[in-house]
Amino acid sequence: MSVSVAVEDGVAHVRLTRGRGNPIGLATAEGLLAAARRCGDAGAVLLTAAGPAFCVGGDLREFAAAADLGAHLDRVTGALHEALRIFAGLDAPVVAAVRGAAAGAGLGLVGAADLVIAAEDAGFVAAYTRIGYTPDAGVSWSLPRLVGPRPALDLLLTNRRLSAAEACAAGLVTSVAADPEETAAALARRLAGNPAYGVTKRLVRTGAAASFGEHLDTEARAIAEAAISPQGRDGVAAFLGERL
Repeated sequence: MSVSVAVEDGVAHVRLTRGRGNPIGLATAEGLLAAARRCGDAGAVLLTAAGPAFCVGGDLREFAAAADLGAHLDRVTGALHEALRIFAGLDAPVVAAVRGAAAGAGLGLVGAADLVIAAEDAGFVAAYTRIGYTPDAGVSWSLPRLVGPRPALDLLLTNRRLSAAEACAAGLVTSVAADPEETAAALARRLAGNPAYGVTKRLVRTGAAASFGEHLDTEARAIAEAAISPQGRDGVAAFLGERL
C-alpha cells in the first residue's frame, strides 16, 4: 500500500506510506485517487507522508522500466490529476504537513493544499526541467498563483530550491513549525468543525475565475445561507453573549 486513508472525528487522514521519498508511480497515483474519493464527507483533509521526505516527485525508476513510457505516464498523470481535481473541489479544507523534500509532483501536492505547515528542514524544488521533463500535478497552474508568474518561472526554469523559511515568505507555505504533523493535525481538527471554513475555501477558489460583480452575488448568497444556519446563529449568539 502506497497511500493510507482513515476518517476520524470529521478529518480524513491521507498519508503517503511508501517511504524512501514517497515517489509517485502508478500505485501511489491510484492510491491518492482512491483516498480522495473517500474524503467527500470529511470536514477537513490532513495530508502527511511517512519518512524523512514528503515526496520527491515521480518514480523515475518505474518510468525508466516502462515498456511504453508515454502510455504509462498517461495512466500515472490521469490518476494523479483526477485526485487533485477532487481535492480542489472539496469544500473540506486540505491541510498538508511537509518534512524534507517536496519536489516535482510533491510540489504539486503542496500547491493543491489549502494550508501548508512545513518543518524547518523542508525544501521545495520544481526539478522537472533538470531531467528534461515539463511540469505536471498542476505545478504550472498553482505555482504562479501562489508566488507570482515571474518567481514561478524562476523556480521552474532554474530549479532553485526554496528553504521552508523562503517558501513561507514567498507564499508557498503557510507557516513553519517544529512538529508540522501535530500542528497540521490540530489545525485540521479545528477546521473540520465549522462548515463556514469549507464555504470560504470554495469562495476563494471560484472567485479567481469570476468577475467581481458575479462574485459579489455569490458572496451575498453564501453569507445569507451561513447566517441562518445553526452554526451561524450559535456563533452570533455566543459573540453577543461575550459582549454583554
